[in-house]
Amino acid sequence: MAERLGVAIVGVGGAVATTAIAGIEMIKAGSNSLNGLPLADRDVAGMVAYRDLEFGGWDLTEDSLGACALRHGVIGDKELADGAAALNTMRPWKAAGSTGYCANIDGTNKLESGHRAAIQQIQSDLRRFCAEKGLDRVVVVNLASTERVPHADDAALQSREAFERGLDEDDAAISPAMLYAYAAIDSGTPYANFTPSVAADIAPLAEFAAERNVPVAGKDGKTGQTFMKTVIAPALRDRALHVDGWFSTNILGNSDGLALDDPKSLASKLGTKGSVLNDILGYPVEDHIIMIHYYRPRGDDKEAWDNIDLTGFMGQKMQLKLNFLCKDSILAAPLAIEIARCLDLAQQRGEGGVQDQMGLFFKLPQTSGGRKPVHAVPEQQAILDHWLDGKTA
Repeated sequence: MAERLGVAIVGVGGAVATTAIAGIEMIKAGSNSLNGLPLADRDVAGMVAYRDLEFGGWDLTEDSLGACALRHGVIGDKELADGAAALNTMRPWKAAGSTGYCANIDGTNKLESGHRAAIQQIQSDLRRFCAEKGLDRVVVVNLASTERVPHADDAALQSREAFERGLDEDDAAISPAMLYAYAAIDSGTPYANFTPSVAADIAPLAEFAAERNVPVAGKDGKTGQTFMKTVIAPALRDRALHVDGWFSTNILGNSDGLALDDPKSLASKLGTKGSVLNDILGYPVEDHIIMIHYYRPRGDDKEAWDNIDLTGFMGQKMQLKLNFLCKDSILAAPLAIEIARCLDLAQQRGEGGVQDQMGLFFKLPQTSGGRKPVHAVPEQQAILDHWLDGKTA
């Protein structure tokens, strides 16, 4: 009998989560193909099948996932009637949230206050999810709205011991994202951070994951503009076309855009988007400008526009312009699904701690042992393929 994997999602009522769930439910119903799923053509021993995924999760809204999906506008009545009807009966579990960390996102479906109480409830939810669905294993994926960056010198974030004290004292330095990461690691559940929020990448939690041999990966899903940037920049490097400047701007109107309309959350996002070019090219691009604008009429139809100024042979100047008119959640949902499957495979293989091989999926890949992250897509793809084939580094 096929083994069943539960995917517990932080932010389950969001556009990315409801799109992922709807797509898998439609695959089960036979009304959706495997198109757009990056690993659909890979036959990897031990990797759970798409139709053997079950979903649940936490959100600050009490609405059904069907109502959430209709509000986001990525899927509609047609999909809900064509295999995704399960969303109408699915409701989020009470969630941890803080307007101090995400000013523009709030709701009434909240866990009890207190860090330890929240962790206990999150772990109780995971156990209940596993029992009710008859699951063999569970992974946690963070798809919640972007939190502000915590202060780097906060005492609670400096060591494992200080973090535990911070939990006991309900230290405000510990964010909701960190509570979910801790709860997952403490319960032996693999955890992935698809957001720019600081979570399992802080030293105390990365150390905790290594101690418990729990797979963790992150952060910030690489879906649109940064994906294209990390495809094109290696080609420009290899053709000796010098990048004089790279101007990037985005407009989007979904809940991710609303969260980023808060300057503190925006700073967190820009921090993960801005680090890739210099590492790929091998020199600093002084005029690398990134802008993100919340523009409500666009909804999930994101526009990412890039202007690249180049110098080539004999000092001749050139330009490259890209205009990616994409659907944010349609790009992100398949990655979230594959991340869950890869995390579960890592756990089955006994490979805990930071999963470097999953860097392909993230803008700012979390690494182990102080390694410098790889950003170029061709190199990242080769690393992931090597791992999927069961080969060691």
